[in-house]
Amino acid sequence: MKSRVRGLLSAMMFLQFFIWGAWYVTMGTYLANALQADGVDIGDAYSAMSIATIISPFFVGMIADRYFAAQRVFGLLHLVGAGVLYYLTTIQDPDIFYWFILLYSLMYAPTLALANAISFNQMAEPGKQFASVRVWGTVGWIATGWLIDQVFHISPTDLGFTFEMAAIASVVLAILSIFLPNTPPKAKNATVRTSEIIGSEAFVLLKDRSFLIFFISSILICIPLSFYYSQTNQFLVESGMQNATRNMTFGQISEALFILAIPFFFRRFGVKYMIMIGMLTWAVRFLLFGFGGPDQMWMLFVGIILHGVCFDFFFVTGQIYTDHKAGEKIKSSAQGMITMATYGIGMWIGTKLSGYVAKNYTISPTEHHWQEIWLVPAAIAAGVLILFALLFREKQLDRKQVAAAVH
Repeated sequence: MKSRVRGLLSAMMFLQFFIWGAWYVTMGTYLANALQADGVDIGDAYSAMSIATIISPFFVGMIADRYFAAQRVFGLLHLVGAGVLYYLTTIQDPDIFYWFILLYSLMYAPTLALANAISFNQMAEPGKQFASVRVWGTVGWIATGWLIDQVFHISPTDLGFTFEMAAIASVVLAILSIFLPNTPPKAKNATVRTSEIIGSEAFVLLKDRSFLIFFISSILICIPLSFYYSQTNQFLVESGMQNATRNMTFGQISEALFILAIPFFFRRFGVKYMIMIGMLTWAVRFLLFGFGGPDQMWMLFVGIILHGVCFDFFFVTGQIYTDHKAGEKIKSSAQGMITMATYGIGMWIGTKLSGYVAKNYTISPTEHHWQEIWLVPAAIAAGVLILFALLFREKQLDRKQVAAAVH
């Protein structure tokens, strides 16, 4: 891969996740402070991306992959998306806001798969080359938190600027797409089956008891995950943490570091105990949030930094396990099935539930009984842990399988 192409792909990944991180992290705080939205309104807004995750594979598989060059569709979606992002800052009604954030999510979600497709099309050895490009997406997400708090010093009441910041980045990315290498439609003359798009060919894996338990656990653990994404920024702001958005990026830094340690821990603990450690850490994190506060700010920082263990030990390990169980024939279908189940179904349930729980413990739009709120996802994570520990039975993957899956 030429240096120029690598640079373009890295810039694409940086902007792709810069855009998402700019509005997604602070949206709950923005809705509560600027629109006086309640917990249900905030939960509904975050559920939009889950709905889009379920729908986007159909768009990519049936339209983008068959008729248009990926980089052209990618650029158009970001250009139109920029207009929607800007318009969101003019909306004062949470109910109307929901429909437009859903519209935007439906345009943004397909670009995640398109960005990967554009990258893979330029790589002779994606297993070795993709990580060095994808890491710039994590850098882009981290950059948003530092810009919001350290450069622009945006207050909770002025977070509409984050949507404008994302809109500007979307326009830049749309322009950049003009210069991205051509990625022609690969399935132009092929018959595209719905079963391939939703990964239903991998349903055969559910006949395996251990994989079925893993599949169910994956959906359930995304319920507490949704609490983290939709409630944490608002919680940290109300707890009096300075530079809350910037501090949340330490979770992404932790994620990037712990993913490097996956092979080391995997060989020693195996699938079951790696996943159990991830689940246990989710419960611990929410307990830290529940019992931490202005006088125990260190507990909140520890909860943020645990994101690397929470995310990598469960989701990355789960991807490796799924890859191993599926085999070559249905590998892509299996990963698609897990993605739709977790980021689609699981996250949708979680965002809706988190909204109702937050509303139930609301004092005012900017004041909540946070301990009671965080004890709910802590209990759910603990329950999923017990379910998984009792019912999951699987042999440990050997070192060669782990190395192949991670790299």
